[in-house]
Amino acid sequence: MPSWLSLPEGVSTYSADVDRIFYIILVVTGVAFVLTEALLFYFAFRYRQRPGVRASYTHGNTRLEVIWTIVPAVMLVFLAMASRTVWTKIKGQVPKTDEEVMITASQFNWEIRYKGNDGAFDTPDDVVTSNDMHVPVGAPVRIHLRSKDVIHSFFLPQFRLKQDAVPGLTIDVWLEATRTGTFEIACAELCGFGHATMRGMLTVHEPGEFRSWLQQAQAAAAQAAAAGAPAAEKPPA
Repeated sequence: MPSWLSLPEGVSTYSADVDRIFYIILVVTGVAFVLTEALLFYFAFRYRQRPGVRASYTHGNTRLEVIWTIVPAVMLVFLAMASRTVWTKIKGQVPKTDEEVMITASQFNWEIRYKGNDGAFDTPDDVVTSNDMHVPVGAPVRIHLRSKDVIHSFFLPQFRLKQDAVPGLTIDVWLEATRTGTFEIACAELCGFGHATMRGMLTVHEPGEFRSWLQQAQAAAAQAAAAGAPAAEKPPA
């Protein structure tokens, strides 16, 4: 595949499935586009106006019309079935996991929230960061996605994960990273004047490194909650 057609590196367990469907659709629609455009130019040239040549008219060809109706219909059904399989794998259910994150989108920020020592969200000892998400490699992570104000779109290109955050709803998505690294969190919905600045970072750690980070962050959040102060916006790395 030429580099200008290549997608970003896939780093989630389902990125290869998404890429496969993408390339199948690209090839099918690309061939259809080239074929129809070639026929368009051919017929425009073949039946152009020429001196001494009278135009002829036809009411159509039933056999050809049936063929060019059935063939695209069959292709569309095939693509729909293939896409449905991948959609069910990704959206049908979230794998059982102990790793959970609450993400709240707002103009123009991603609030990342982890459970504190009490094991519940939206309590005083929550670990809260701004535009700074951390997950372990090799483990499914359930993400509870919500929005404070307008529709945002949580987009992790390398993970092939994209989901709108809708005010009034909590939408669950998931990912499982296949390698460590740092990746961009983008908003893919035009959400207001500062849309372009709504950028976060996702860091994928080795499991032990992630557990150490989370324990330090939970300890700091618990200390802040006990002191009656709000938890630090960004826990220690």
